[in-house]
Amino acid sequence: MVAERIKMLRENFNLSQQELAKKLAVTRASVSAWEMGISTPSTVCLVELSKMFHVSVDYLLGLEAHTTLDLTGLSTEPVSYTHLTLPT
Repeated sequence: MVAERIKMLRENFNLSQQELAKKLAVTRASVSAWEMGISTPSTVCLVELSKMFHVSVDYLLGLEAHTTLDLTGLSTEPVSYTHLTLPT
């Protein structure tokens, strides 16, 4: 579950494995291993991934089926957004 969600979110944000690795200060091989299910990100990386992708750690771990979008501070005027396809 974690592997699929990290890969899907990375791709939705148009990041390569190398770009994501750089943002997290890990190797590209680490990101690849996460996406293949060989290893799991550390707690620190999970928190950073959740912040970067605007999802909860529970969502990344598969404990929540849906992600939420925090609209705090937005005006009531129409807001343009990018639709991300998230697995249920």
